[in-house]
Amino acid sequence: MNKQQNPKLFDKDVETAPTRQGYGEGLVEAGEADGRVVVLCADLTESTKSDLFKKKFPDRFVEVGVAEQCLATVAAGMANYGKIPFISSYAAFSPGRNWEQIRTTIALNDLPVKIAGAHGGLTVGPDGATHQALEDLATMRVMPNMTVVYPCDAIEARKATVAAAKTDHPVYLRLAREKTPVITTNAAPFEIGKAEILANHGNDVAIIACGPLVYQSLVAAKELAEIGIKAVVVNCHTLKPLDKPTLLKVARDCGAVVTVEEHQVHGGLGGAIAELLSQNLPTPIEFVGMPDSFGESGQPEELLAKYKMDAPAIVAAAKRTMERKTN
Repeated sequence: MNKQQNPKLFDKDVETAPTRQGYGEGLVEAGEADGRVVVLCADLTESTKSDLFKKKFPDRFVEVGVAEQCLATVAAGMANYGKIPFISSYAAFSPGRNWEQIRTTIALNDLPVKIAGAHGGLTVGPDGATHQALEDLATMRVMPNMTVVYPCDAIEARKATVAAAKTDHPVYLRLAREKTPVITTNAAPFEIGKAEILANHGNDVAIIACGPLVYQSLVAAKELAEIGIKAVVVNCHTLKPLDKPTLLKVARDCGAVVTVEEHQVHGGLGGAIAELLSQNLPTPIEFVGMPDSFGESGQPEELLAKYKMDAPAIVAAAKRTMERKTN
């Protein structure tokens, strides 16, 4: 981070871009590198930024229409014949509506189809509960053979898309609708399955986050430092497979953990970290995420505050988990 930041989601002094923009740019880059890359969309070409690929490679783009089940099965067929398909829709519909087709035709056969779920999370905003996918990380994480990646910003989304094209297995990429702060650089390292430590103020508490709320976690860590609590912030962009060595190290060093995600508190990043720690290193943990509830219409920053997923909520969670430390 090279600019002063505060708890607001959309600070005027911070560069912002939607992660779906990074996805679209990554599609073009992947398509230029490998002629086997094809893109399919379910009548949301502009919204998912798949239109960038369509304009560059019109002969390698397929508009399936409002038919998410077909979207998955057509892509599976193309993958069986040597293509590297990317499919995109809103996450509420893909994987929300076509989970069984993804399971049976893609994951069961371990085909290299890449599923991009756009408009994930609460900050879809005014579109409301029907379009706010808050369960997708859990349903995709539980699927065998599936890699799950949730980039923290547009630059990382581009890198994740390019990296996904190079894997031989199915990948789920979760993308956000709104512009969010850009907190990484083109030179920053990115590897699927490798978590990155973005801030290290000390070893009082580890904040493990994914997606655009990594930014809120960085803001929270700065606020904690101002009151004498030293936090490390981990960008855990890959929920499956987890970077177990890095995550266990920060948990061991700090002795207290907070997970942060724009998703239900059950089954997503928090669930994955809890499983890891319970098996290897029992550690006090607090979960910042959607509290077993559906969302509602509203401005993104208002919704994050109401459902306690903003920087002040992360600060409060850090204090709670530190009170339970045994060392």
